Amino acid sequence: MTEGETLSSLFGEVIHQYSRSDALRDGVLVELPADLCREAGVRVPVAVTSEVWHLIDPGNLDQMPGQSITGRVWDLLWTFSNAARSSSGRHRSTVAYRCMFLTCREAMGGTEITEYKTVTLRAVCGPGDRGEPVITIMLPWED
Repeated sequence: MTEGETLSSLFGEVIHQYSRSDALRDGVLVELPADLCREAGVRVPVAVTSEVWHLIDPGNLDQMPGQSITGRVWDLLWTFSNAARSSSGRHRSTVAYRCMFLTCREAMGGTEITEYKTVTLRAVCGPGDRGEPVITIMLPWED
């Protein structure tokens, strides 16, 4: 780029933009409570994709004793926080880690099966709508 040149002069006018705020409003991302983030040692806003939110709230927590949305969010944040700390010094904007979720499904004959499912997650720290640091936790194949 030469002096005086702008991005729009190189690439043209923006046709469409989709912000983090738009994704939060549309439910593509779900913002996690700031107080839980701080308790888990995460100082910047955290959102999860709708697919990750479905792991946190699968819709049948009432069938799983001892499970709550708050507890599952805490587990997700705590495992992320530990993974991020263990990768410190590497100055990475992406941290891959694993988190375990209790699941309940119906088997043949109507029997409910409760089991643990270990999921690999990817946490990406990047700029928010105003350039502030934000974290998005997603499944490995999500962007």
